Amino acid sequence: MMIRFKRVLKIMPLLLVLQLSVFAESISNKNYGSALVSEVTSIYDGDTFRVNLKGYPELIGNRIGIRINGIDTPEMRGECQKEKRLARQAKQFVVTQLRSAKKVELRNMKRGKYFRIVADVYVDGKNLGNMLIDSAMAVPYDGGHKAKDWCR
Repeated sequence: MMIRFKRVLKIMPLLLVLQLSVFAESISNKNYGSALVSEVTSIYDGDTFRVNLKGYPELIGNRIGIRINGIDTPEMRGECQKEKRLARQAKQFVVTQLRSAKKVELRNMKRGKYFRIVADVYVDGKNLGNMLIDSAMAVPYDGGHKAKDWCR
């Protein structure tokens, strides 16, 4: 009887870690619905920007980082000059779209890395991620490894 109890004690930490990882995964995949943007406060690059959310308290709704779901754009601090140039073009495209929009909506919101919201971003009813892909300024991205080497 004592031997079984010791075995259970040995595997208890493993079971706890497994349960916590399942719990963490369920939180990251939870869909938090939609929200309207009252103001775009800054734009970092083609797929990342900050907003104030309409109807949310300042503590949780102001200057919130947003990552456009399902796409990857070149990085501003890219590996080569070509990537940096492409990143500036993608950013300018997003600046133009967001600054001229009458309505910016976040749909299918989820919590991502770095406490950002990952969401489908709609600008006046059009999916911004799809617009970037259609303009060859982004590629589809599932959150894993980088989808494209922009330097080639």
